[in-house]
Amino acid sequence: MINVRHYIAWRAAQELQEGDIVNLGIGIPVLVADYIPADRKLFLQSENGILGVGPTPPADQVDMDLINASKLPVSELPGASFFDSAMAFAMMRGGHVDKTVIGGLQVSQTGDIANWAIPGKDVLGVGGAMDLIVGARTVIVATTHLDPQGQPKVVKECTYPLTAKGEVDILVTEYAVFTFTNGQMILREAVDELTLEQLKEITPAEYRLAPDFKFVSRPVSLEQRGA
Repeated sequence: MINVRHYIAWRAAQELQEGDIVNLGIGIPVLVADYIPADRKLFLQSENGILGVGPTPPADQVDMDLINASKLPVSELPGASFFDSAMAFAMMRGGHVDKTVIGGLQVSQTGDIANWAIPGKDVLGVGGAMDLIVGARTVIVATTHLDPQGQPKVVKECTYPLTAKGEVDILVTEYAVFTFTNGQMILREAVDELTLEQLKEITPAEYRLAPDFKFVSRPVSLEQRGA
């Protein structure tokens, strides 16, 4: 059975296009680097100062001086460049990142996102999330549909501290893909393991079906880039 987190990363990778400059957030998004289609050339940026991040290297080729913002080992593609965090954030804030793939604690039906703090728990800091969400041209949230306690993450209104209001463009979970247009949430696709009624039971947010809505089957295996 396919690992849910890897499936979400694989599906999010399908939203990336030739030539995109893309920043990957921590958690599920870092896995996206391993699932970019082999025939698609794009540029992965990391806020710790890399442009040209490649897939996860084999264990015998890991260099712990070459890591992403999540402190996980990465490879570098031909032509990769390195710079300080100030330059990395200037790229993010200056609108030079085409897409960002980030995690989420909650996403509302109007495209609000909360992804940096859970009330009552220690706060590690917002990191570069606010900069990325406001600076990137397209914001893709890659997250599980439910939290570890089985509570919905796709909600009418966020109850956690907001990272940004109305900035989410695409939401990818293990069950569905939603898009947001003019403050409206649209269901673009859903896995055929659930009926629309079952999906609605775990999705309090209000949404409508896209004209080209479709059911999809999850692949039985995922081919990892560089594997």
